[in-house]
Amino acid sequence: MRQSKVVLILLVTVVSFLSGCAKDSSTTTITSTGRDAFLGSWSVTESHTKLTYDATISADPNSANGVLISGFAGTVKTGPSAGAVVSGTKITLDADQIIEGLKYNGGGTLSGKTINWNYTIDDGANRITAVATYTKK
Repeated sequence: MRQSKVVLILLVTVVSFLSGCAKDSSTTTITSTGRDAFLGSWSVTESHTKLTYDATISADPNSANGVLISGFAGTVKTGPSAGAVVSGTKITLDADQIIEGLKYNGGGTLSGKTINWNYTIDDGANRITAVATYTKK
């Protein structure tokens, strides 16, 4: 009988120890910024140029929620990338950035595999409002 008490106490101790090691899901930290949904290759249809072209969105290594957009607004893909910041489903271009001599401002909203963009292009004499639709490849 004494041996069964020892086994029972040992069993209760082991079960208590193991249950104390269970992961507490209430303290799990979510570190994703949502930017991953924006990353990748996109097919673009743009209203101002009436052209379709490709753009690539990659993570900005210097920012937790920043991205770099190669080919933004039909600019040369080997040229400078447009910088932007992602917050949830919104993407906002870095203010007043100049790419190939033109100033860009604006942003877009991600819905599924589509980003709907509204932005301005300013050459110093004229300001054009453009609308673009990015569709993920």
